[in-house]
Amino acid sequence: MKSRRTLWTVLGLVAIVAFLAFGAGAFRSNLTPYVTFAEARNARGAVQVTGKLIPGSDSFEAGSSRFLFTLREDGGDTMRVAYSGAVPGNLKDADMIVAIGRYEGGLLHAEGLLTKCPSKYEQQGSQHPGDVPKSTR
Repeated sequence: MKSRRTLWTVLGLVAIVAFLAFGAGAFRSNLTPYVTFAEARNARGAVQVTGKLIPGSDSFEAGSSRFLFTLREDGGDTMRVAYSGAVPGNLKDADMIVAIGRYEGGLLHAEGLLTKCPSKYEQQGSQHPGDVPKSTR
């Protein structure tokens, strides 16, 4: 009876360790690190790069249904990006653009785009909520 309980305990522990290892491996494989443009050019897998849209650099390539544009990094380096998904409507207004994809053949082939725009919740005046008159209901 005792050996049977020990067997189930060991099997249970092995199953827990296997699930934890699988979960950690799946989590790690889905990470896409932020890198510089230079690092992206040498990376083997998917990466995230951040930059500003160079005005006038965007175009649509009808033959391949790709949206092409150029990003500029803070250091001045530039990178051409190709994206086949739905283009965010606020792309040209964005302060920063995050492109997620793989670098190949002189282009970052983006699988996703994120735009970072100025917050609509930025302080719009000097009046503090504590200074707002209370309702007289």
